[in-house]
Amino acid sequence: MNNYDGYLREKSCGAVVFRKDESGVLQFLLIKHRNGGHWSFPKGHMEAGETEIETAKREILEETGLDVSIDARFRFEMEYSPKSRVLKKVIFYTAESFTDHVICQPEEIVESCWFPYEEALRNLTHEESRKLLTDAKRHVSGS
Repeated sequence: MNNYDGYLREKSCGAVVFRKDESGVLQFLLIKHRNGGHWSFPKGHMEAGETEIETAKREILEETGLDVSIDARFRFEMEYSPKSRVLKKVIFYTAESFTDHVICQPEEIVESCWFPYEEALRNLTHEESRKLLTDAKRHVSGS
């Protein structure tokens, strides 16, 4: 976290986690955050010495229990102000899971669910997250 021009700057990393179900249909993992109650993707603050990808993998594992394969060819950056005088930059990748068994971190996550694309799109709380999901789906499906 840095402080420039009176703003506290934070950086987090995460991923749009996906898997293919038994029929080969893409499913996307959404989590409902305890703080704020919004549906989004796993992410969290970078720790000293970590790369963005290391942070994304660690946060996904901590929040969901999933050990995922990150695709660094997809990188989506968003910036927003979660509260007054704080600017937060979040870097997202895509990450494939080879299991659907999620173990939510109860301190941070209220609920998780795997959704097909259209349903995930409807359940996301923020418009920027819907843009992220659309771009991520295009990347992982090749269309």
